[in-house]
Amino acid sequence: MIGCQCEVCTSTDVHDKRLRSSILLQSATTTLVVDTTPDFRYQMLRTSTRHLDAVLFTHPHKDHMAGLDDIRAFNFTTKKAMDIYANSLTEEAVRRDFHYAFTDTKYPGVPELNLVTIDESPFVIGDIPVQPIQVMHHKMPVYGFRFGDFTYITDANRIDDAEKEKIKGSKVLVLNALRKESHVSHFTLEEAVAMAIELEVPQVFFTHISHQLGKQEDINRELPPHIRLAYDGLKISL
Repeated sequence: MIGCQCEVCTSTDVHDKRLRSSILLQSATTTLVVDTTPDFRYQMLRTSTRHLDAVLFTHPHKDHMAGLDDIRAFNFTTKKAMDIYANSLTEEAVRRDFHYAFTDTKYPGVPELNLVTIDESPFVIGDIPVQPIQVMHHKMPVYGFRFGDFTYITDANRIDDAEKEKIKGSKVLVLNALRKESHVSHFTLEEAVAMAIELEVPQVFFTHISHQLGKQEDINRELPPHIRLAYDGLKISL
């Protein structure tokens, strides 16, 4: 049996109960998710999400795409394939890891996926504008996304100047902050704070948080007033 007895994992504060990082966006006519984590099914059930128009992928690591098989529930209700937006690197991983969804003779009930290859060019899903933002996850290019006044970036440890310009002017930024200690492919808490201040976004939330960072209440006391740790179930309206 594997377990963790750290103060975060044993905390009774609901804000310290962290599943893998993903977001659900809803407009007047469109609902989409960014990444399908291993917790995807539970995340959809927990939010009572009954309709989904599309999935956007940031990158092909398992903690961001392993739950894609459970998209089949939405195939069943909508009677059509799910649009999956991903860059060529991630598309290759989807085709490899979920190969059974792309065979000529499909087994009944496999997920129905419509892959849409994206690059850094802006596009629109329903009535939601999407601006991809390329950030670096060690040596891997990863996509963040700007949706109007809201920008979401996870799994980054470097953002080049040209990509920073795409973020500036956002009203809300969600940015990864793994822990306080140095990491090869993620911003530390200190680095994330510095990036948030540089980008001058008025409201910032940190995500992709390791249990090594510490408890929500303790870390929030260390942060500037306009920066807070995100938590499961956080809702932001714009």
